[in-house]
Amino acid sequence: MKGKTVKVAMIGVGAISGIYLQNITQTFSEIELLGVCDLVHERAEKAKDTYNIPKIYDTMYDAFSDPQVDIILNLTRPYEHFEVTKAALEAGKHVYSEKPLGATWEEGEALAQLAQQKKLMLGGAPDTFLGAGIQTCRRIIDDGVIGEPVGAAVFMVCRGHEGWHPDPEFYYKHGGGPMLDMGPYYITALINLLGGVKGVTGVTKTSFAQRIITSEPKRGTVVDVDVPTYVTGIIDFDSGATGTIFTTFDVYYKDQARFEVYGSKGTMIVPDPNYFGGPIQVLRPEDGEYREMPLLYDYKENSRALGLADMAKALQTGRAARADYRQTLHVLEILTVFEKSSAAKAYLPISTKYERQAPMKNNPIHGILD
Repeated sequence: MKGKTVKVAMIGVGAISGIYLQNITQTFSEIELLGVCDLVHERAEKAKDTYNIPKIYDTMYDAFSDPQVDIILNLTRPYEHFEVTKAALEAGKHVYSEKPLGATWEEGEALAQLAQQKKLMLGGAPDTFLGAGIQTCRRIIDDGVIGEPVGAAVFMVCRGHEGWHPDPEFYYKHGGGPMLDMGPYYITALINLLGGVKGVTGVTKTSFAQRIITSEPKRGTVVDVDVPTYVTGIIDFDSGATGTIFTTFDVYYKDQARFEVYGSKGTMIVPDPNYFGGPIQVLRPEDGEYREMPLLYDYKENSRALGLADMAKALQTGRAARADYRQTLHVLEILTVFEKSSAAKAYLPISTKYERQAPMKNNPIHGILD
């Protein structure tokens, strides 16, 4: 595919699609959005008109059968990821999916096996780890600035989505919850900084059996909560480092994110991994206070679709994609084992193995990758 523009079909034109539409059509010049599909036809029409997209597909199967399409971009709701991705792979298409890879470990494993059998690329979000913030943090760690990593602590604390999201119910259903919703950003960043995970221990609970939506247009709707909404975990890294993670939709809190990495020579405050940039601070004993570190890489703004562009470049060049299924599957297993560990009241090993892909490279032209 060298030199060929990679063509993409988007399935799902919901809340997250706007930034993808913007970046695919305005930033990443080596991918082309050929068409969109959504169960709500008006959403597809609006996207087509706003971003001058050539096609609307009546069904996702029309997109899968389009011979011009190289990659299916799966932006459906989390519990729909498996069926959409599976059908796309069976049709012979490469797939880039929003997080998580599947709603369960078993779903993710089945998709990975299918992609291997079909010799197709499969990967997905989050791609924030490819941005200037996490890539600079990786460089700081790899260069030994904070010494040998000893551990990490990360927190995602909020009171849920029912007060602001227009359709928040799925956050409390199968495939939702704070760990599967926000945990992918934190776990993906952690393994890119500290390497793979060999086991975890978790304690989880559902603090409130029901939620009342206070946002429009579903204000007053009562939602039954089917997933844990208070999730704590201890992470045992292959490197010997130890991490802790806390995600919740149950707590009133001022600052949603906190991410710290501890080394033998210092401590680093990592920016919120839900974003591509953000401030990085390093504390070393000789300084006596935190110093803000400069960002060393491109893509500090909201660059969602960066992982998709990276997959397209991998298709063109034959290199590995940085956000491939080996990463998303490892992350999914970690995310889902916290609840299993809590139920078993035991430390549980992680079966998948993970090796970090090459770090990002700075290219002189924004929107074109190495």
